[in-house]
Amino acid sequence: MISYNPKVWLRYIFRFHRSDSFRNLLPGLVFFSLYTAIIAYLEIDYFKLDDTSHVKNLFVIHTTLGFVISLLLAYRINSAYDRWWEGRKLWGALMNSSRNFAIKLSVMLKDEKDLAYFRKMIPSYASLLNKHLKDEETSMMLFENVDLVLDHHKHRPNQVAKMMFQKIHDLYVSHKITGEQMIVLNNEFQSFTDICGACERIKNTPIPYSYSAFIKKFIFVFVFTLPYAYSLTLGYYVIPVVSLIFYVLVSIELISEEIEEPFGYDDNDLPTKKIAENIKKYVEEII
Repeated sequence: MISYNPKVWLRYIFRFHRSDSFRNLLPGLVFFSLYTAIIAYLEIDYFKLDDTSHVKNLFVIHTTLGFVISLLLAYRINSAYDRWWEGRKLWGALMNSSRNFAIKLSVMLKDEKDLAYFRKMIPSYASLLNKHLKDEETSMMLFENVDLVLDHHKHRPNQVAKMMFQKIHDLYVSHKITGEQMIVLNNEFQSFTDICGACERIKNTPIPYSYSAFIKKFIFVFVFTLPYAYSLTLGYYVIPVVSLIFYVLVSIELISEEIEEPFGYDDNDLPTKKIAENIKKYVEEII
């Protein structure tokens, strides 16, 4: 995740980071600038259309469609940010659950070997969950034509969770913890699997295909027909105007695509590896 000071405006206005959408859209901006220039030349200089042409009335349609597309994109980026923020809350909850679990264990257990076991396994769960969520195959868990039931595709966080619960059960059987203490630990430990399942829901359930495809087609048709509607009104100034509209609309879609899946390697994805390292540090301090 990119670290920055949101109060510094000028530095980020005139700076192009490698994740900035301008870099990705530069070829498209050049194409639409040339395309718009050709349409403007044909309407203004070649066919010499005037203000009485019916082509000029197309801007009324674009004004209406512009309002519709703004609503669609507003919902699009809000839903994508909700997924990003929910992922951050889940990893914050994993941090709290790990610390609470470690605190309770550090008080209940006296044997150093038992403490050392959980000192290693609790951070391992966060580390493996981070790798599990960054694995592209995790996003294909709901694909009907993909079978991931193989030995090397075992759910590693589940394996660690099973080992820790087995250890808790063994501690109860050996009378190192009481039944009441086991219930307390179980309630705390259950949140690990709940958090993992919620993160997987975000990872393997993208925005519905029909909605995403419709927005892309809508943006393409809207921008592609802009030069026909505004060339007679704006003249050759239509070139930078269309390029700007293309940049704004497509940038919103690109940003939405990036943040709707917060468990990857993009610059704006959640720093789950760093959070896992912090969990390791805090657990080792507690136990």
